[in-house]
Amino acid sequence: MKPAAFDYVCAESVEHAVQTLAEAGDDGKILAGGQSLMPMMNFRLVKPSVLVDINRVTGLDRVELRGGRLALGALVRHHMTATDALIARHVPVLHHAMKHVAHLTVRNRGTFCGSVCHADPAAEMPMMSLLLNASVYIASPRGARTVPAQDFFVGSLITALEPDELVTEIEIDTLPDGSGWGFEEFARRHGDYALAAVAVTMERRDGAASNVRLALMGVGDTAVRMPQVEEMLEGGGFDDALLDKAVETLRQQINPNSDLNASSDYRRHLAGVLTRRALRDAWVRAAA
Repeated sequence: MKPAAFDYVCAESVEHAVQTLAEAGDDGKILAGGQSLMPMMNFRLVKPSVLVDINRVTGLDRVELRGGRLALGALVRHHMTATDALIARHVPVLHHAMKHVAHLTVRNRGTFCGSVCHADPAAEMPMMSLLLNASVYIASPRGARTVPAQDFFVGSLITALEPDELVTEIEIDTLPDGSGWGFEEFARRHGDYALAAVAVTMERRDGAASNVRLALMGVGDTAVRMPQVEEMLEGGGFDDALLDKAVETLRQQINPNSDLNASSDYRRHLAGVLTRRALRDAWVRAAA
């Protein structure tokens, strides 16, 4: 299929991009990688009147270390996220997660920020942004604002972005030296959308888990953090009894949808299995 007719604007700056969006009302869309947007336009699931291409805007393709945080600009491609030395050094769980994102052709064009903005509940980057306490930096004709990741995701494919707003960068936590991490994902074939995935980070202090973070995807309308399970694991020694209790609590708190790929019960069971594996991996990787 072909998309409905639209105007094309190649933005020269962030200001130019957001002004064009504002002039388009509710009918403008940003084009960065286009790996989600273009198929939706071809199927006429979205019909923007104006497509605002930001690929020539300078300064949006950088990964920068800022104290204990990393900033990823709006044009940082998945391939760059997968190969950048700063990300590999300071956020190894994200570096590893990129291996599960679609296929090489998609990773060459798709962007970290674009995936977060698309807010697909079966995509890895919204989950990783929640895990890593992301801050979403947003520009509009009214000025700039910052939204925490936990407030950014409203529902499946729905975010807190207004029609005239552009995400310029996303800032995430780095992991302290000696942190452990785990990432588990299940898909029928490599590169397919996952039925479920789990990401974990933690530290180990005096033989106990500390600063535990746990996020999931594929188990609801958005990716989710599990604060009650995190609190349960905090200070624990990761014996089988504690893991059993944490997995059971997690399964009770999630309410996955049933679809053509898997039933709700299957996804709930799968989430528990993947969580146990990710937690064990994080515990083993954490420096004593």
